[in-house]
Amino acid sequence: MADTLTGLPVAFVYIAIGLIALVLGSFFNVVIVRLPRMMIARWQAETTDATADLDGSGPDHALSLSFPASHCPTCATPIRYRHNLPIVGYLLLRGRCSACGTQISWLYPIIELLSLAAAGVAVARFGLTGAALGAYLLSAYLLILAAIDARTQLLPDVLTLSLLWLGLLASLWHGQFTDISPPDAIMGAAAGYGVLWLVFQGFAALTGKHGMGYGDFKLLAALGAWLGWQSLPLVVIIASTGGALVGGTLLATGRMERDTPMPFGPWLAAAGWLALIAGDTITAAYLRYAGLG
Repeated sequence: MADTLTGLPVAFVYIAIGLIALVLGSFFNVVIVRLPRMMIARWQAETTDATADLDGSGPDHALSLSFPASHCPTCATPIRYRHNLPIVGYLLLRGRCSACGTQISWLYPIIELLSLAAAGVAVARFGLTGAALGAYLLSAYLLILAAIDARTQLLPDVLTLSLLWLGLLASLWHGQFTDISPPDAIMGAAAGYGVLWLVFQGFAALTGKHGMGYGDFKLLAALGAWLGWQSLPLVVIIASTGGALVGGTLLATGRMERDTPMPFGPWLAAAGWLALIAGDTITAAYLRYAGLG
């Protein structure tokens, strides 16, 4: 990739990467908002005899990632092209629908900016290489999955399983898109799923409750495929520590009830991204702190 871009002005390359990342971030918003609704509509169509779902008259029955065009969720007014521009559109509208004045969720510009940041960090960490492309792809998946799980407590199979397979396939080009070899990727996928499955079963046996969902198993399996089995302890420790600290704080301050489920996917996603970008640095720092390095 670097050879292909060598003849282009550096500023042009980085501006192009930034613009592409912003446009992709806009698409990520579509996936985050629509995919859960599509899943729920499909489940309803499969499990209910309600005419509105089976004859196609339900509001989300025909919903897809491409249809209908972007519109205000309150008044259904189509969004003009210039208002669909990443970041710029939100600023032009001042965060409100041009037709009904309903406030537009801050989620949209935040996701676009996070997509831009993910691309910038990937290039800064790996340069203009295939590894940077792989890092951005993984980052994009993790961003989408974290947002969906935080909003709906769903981790769609179409995302977790495709991320898993992409990680295994990327390992076949060892040294280009990832530094993980096929054996390490396969072991990582198996260990990632198995570790959380065992935790799930143990927690259920002790408490009679389900502490997490199967989507979490699949997400950690995908991270194992991308990062290798060696990174899984770091991912689990960071995710568990972050989730416990925030969950404990929310409980202590009365902002969350004890029986309120807290999605674990965002913590796994954040931990996986940290392991991708700075896993070696974090591990080395811990070993030095523990007197083992």
